Amino acid sequence: MFRLLVLTGCLASAMFGQTLSIEEYEPRSTLVAPAHAVARAKYPLVDVHAHPRPRSPADMPKLLGEMDSINLRAMVILFGGSGERLKKNLELYRSGDPNRFVLFATIDWNGIDDPDWGPRTAAQLEGDVRAGAVGLKIWRNFGMEVKYRDGRRVPVDDPKLNPIFEACARLKIPVSIHCADPWTHFQPIDKYNERWLELKQFPGRRYPPERYAAWETLMAERDRLLARHPKVTFILNHMGWMAHNLKALGELFDRLPNVNGECGAIMHELGRQPFTARDFYIKHQDRVLFGKDSYMVPEYPYYFRLFETRDEYFSHSRKYQALWQLYGLDLPDEVLKKLYYKNAARIIPALNAAQFPK
Repeated sequence: MFRLLVLTGCLASAMFGQTLSIEEYEPRSTLVAPAHAVARAKYPLVDVHAHPRPRSPADMPKLLGEMDSINLRAMVILFGGSGERLKKNLELYRSGDPNRFVLFATIDWNGIDDPDWGPRTAAQLEGDVRAGAVGLKIWRNFGMEVKYRDGRRVPVDDPKLNPIFEACARLKIPVSIHCADPWTHFQPIDKYNERWLELKQFPGRRYPPERYAAWETLMAERDRLLARHPKVTFILNHMGWMAHNLKALGELFDRLPNVNGECGAIMHELGRQPFTARDFYIKHQDRVLFGKDSYMVPEYPYYFRLFETRDEYFSHSRKYQALWQLYGLDLPDEVLKKLYYKNAARIIPALNAAQFPK
């Protein structure tokens, strides 16, 4: 009898397609609800977390045409580099349209053991700003992979960096900082991890505890850094990886008025909590900026739909990042304007506010 039941179960599984993997499962929703595709941003857009990849001035007309097609007015290029590399990148982007692109400098971590590394790096940053950089980008490797020669991890709030941030305050340039990655990427890859599919497809995105500091440790170090430099304007990339806990992010904003956030790669977090996220964006409307991260033109309209409509239960552009559906926030026009361009133009004056509507 048992064998018969097992055989019957196998036949039923084959008949009803129960051998599908989660990667293959693509359900077609039967929900009938208003849907509003948004091909262009309602207002001119500034992407403060942009990574386009033009290789020469000959690529710039195509890039500008793509930007015009979605009402992307300006980009903040975060991989500007330093020294000669920065100068080459500035020349490349200025060959397109100097009003449409601004570049942030980056830090060279080589020689961090040297006693004069901090002041020397701060001096290099000042030279990069004179050359045309308008901000500083701190990459994810800082806090996670940058180490001293003896193997010790350089913590995010290491005092050795004080001269650099003091220079940012003196130069009045913002700091765009990427610290850690999503909390789930520091957790076991098991049935409880809601980003299991992403970690299965991209196993290199997981940070095992035997090799990396805990997420909570990195966040605590980052917050001490933000508080230590109140005269520096910080932009948290990816909303500081706190969009899954907007209450805590709001408390951070309330505690530290020099801190702002951009939404790169976290629309799946916002779209599953439309009431809370809408309230957050309205309350903190002067502290939020638009950032996309990877430059993929077809993905921008998903963000426009998220922020501009009240559509229900629509798909994310990246299934592996969210196994759930999204809901629009339907932000008020004044909040949209601040999110799309007003806050960026205020925080990054080099964007030239004259090119945007009032």
